[in-house]
Amino acid sequence: MKKILLTILLFFTIQIMSPQCAMCKAVVESGNASEAEGLNSGILYLMVFPYLLVGVLLYFIIKNKRKNKI
Repeated sequence: MKKILLTILLFFTIQIMSPQCAMCKAVVESGNASEAEGLNSGILYLMVFPYLLVGVLLYFIIKNKRKNKI
């Protein structure tokens, strides 16, 4: 029950937060499309690695559990 409440709380907290720093916000609001596209590409690039690491970690955990189960 605590995990569900924590998940709901984090979901609503993330929606309220402003994740942009002042410089990132200024670049996006300046109207220069190429800089904004570069910023978006950089964000996507940085976002991929945590998911990749978690995926690889889960793969090895599941593989290890199946190996020990047999």
